[in-house]
Amino acid sequence: MSTPFKSLIVAALLLITATNCQKDFLDRQQPGEQIFEEFFKTAEHAEMATNAVYEQFRNFDCIALPYIACTDVLSDDADKGSTANDAPLMSDLDNFTLDATNPFVAPVYKGYYRAIARANIAIENIPNIEMDAALRDRLLGECKFLRAYSYYLLVQWFGDLPLITRTLQGEEYYAQTRQPREEVYAQIEADLTDALSVLKEKNEYAPADLGRATKGAARGLLAKLYMIKKDWAAAETQCMDIINSNQYSLLNRYADNFLPIGENGAESIFETQAVALPTQQAAAPGASPFNMVQGVRGNPNLGWGFNRPSDNLVSAYENGDPRREATIIYVGEILPDGSTQVQDNVEIINERYNQKAWVPAHPGLQDNGPGNIRILRYSDILLLAAEAKNEQMKSGEALPLLNQVRKRARGTNNFILPDVTVTDQSELRERIYRERRVELAMEQQRWFDLLRWGRAAQAMQAAGKTNFVTGKHELLPIPQSEVDLTGGRVTQNPMY
Repeated sequence: MSTPFKSLIVAALLLITATNCQKDFLDRQQPGEQIFEEFFKTAEHAEMATNAVYEQFRNFDCIALPYIACTDVLSDDADKGSTANDAPLMSDLDNFTLDATNPFVAPVYKGYYRAIARANIAIENIPNIEMDAALRDRLLGECKFLRAYSYYLLVQWFGDLPLITRTLQGEEYYAQTRQPREEVYAQIEADLTDALSVLKEKNEYAPADLGRATKGAARGLLAKLYMIKKDWAAAETQCMDIINSNQYSLLNRYADNFLPIGENGAESIFETQAVALPTQQAAAPGASPFNMVQGVRGNPNLGWGFNRPSDNLVSAYENGDPRREATIIYVGEILPDGSTQVQDNVEIINERYNQKAWVPAHPGLQDNGPGNIRILRYSDILLLAAEAKNEQMKSGEALPLLNQVRKRARGTNNFILPDVTVTDQSELRERIYRERRVELAMEQQRWFDLLRWGRAAQAMQAAGKTNFVTGKHELLPIPQSEVDLTGGRVTQNPMY
């Protein structure tokens, strides 16, 4: 890790009570300061430690500009956005001219390892608390899920990784080496398998706990891991378990997924929770900067204007597809709540904005963002199941799953988005790939899909990102600070 931050994490565990669960669960007073030796004594301490892991996923490093830069902006879905002279080094990720000192790469590395460190502390200490066994096991399952999710992101960004599953001491921080990605995959699978055995289904949580990791979330992340490994049968099994659980369904209206009405709704499998509590500071403890960094820049003054939906994405939609309007805010458009019209910002060329990150007026300033971040939706699972089935030559079973997603998207307009009928495996594969793009656009999924399909170079060339180098840019550079602090024990990725 960048620094031996055990003491920092312990302090956060003791002081943070903002949680990732139902929004009323976020509104709590901070307890008095405690020391580590007095902590991990009660069930409340176990819950606080687990909540501190969730809290990290609202941190700027994990969910704001660095995260956006290393997902949507890397892909063909988005350009940097904002003004030319605002965060110019973010353009180096957009254009694949980045090096190992880029200031938007190190934060995601640090931020998600910080989540792992918090999870490790909780996983080590919660078993020692005398408490209800079922609650104890469930909280451990939540921490393992969150650790798995962190490694799931990091391994796709960086490849081989330091694999840390316990609290490090002293010089151990600087003695880490990278382990093969297959070992990271194995740890992710082990954590998710453990989590799956103890987590609840979504409908088994009390209303105040809605938003915690569920069996469906663990199955969904396992399915995504198996898709990376091209274990189609295992991925299909996890997806079909989710589908057959009857815990989830598509919302009638696609756009509702990204409005307050859709938070933790029938289509939500996992999302990072946020709430804009009344505050005299810039941001309340439960808020997120996710909405601010992507909000409309100018009039109305809702945000910073980063993560501009690209021309390439706009052209990917079929004629009349309502999902384009639900994904992109254009100049002159009336905002979803009907409050005002977006005005032209002369400082930005051809501006448009990510509507999926839009939130209505809320207490506090821009960074007091109340919008949940959608991590895993049911439509994603339907399309993964269709893809896994098609790769096993089951086109007849794949088509109904694909067409469920298209039917919901077209709504009552039967003149658009007709059902797909092709059964040739190659043709159907292309249709599923295209459907994933437009269904999940600007939801930080596209870059990871391109990687697992082996199509990053092809897509970047088509999007005009001609600096992309095959064999190099599929991975981000290990932050140079990590290489330096470990004396080269943590090695650099090829060609950086």
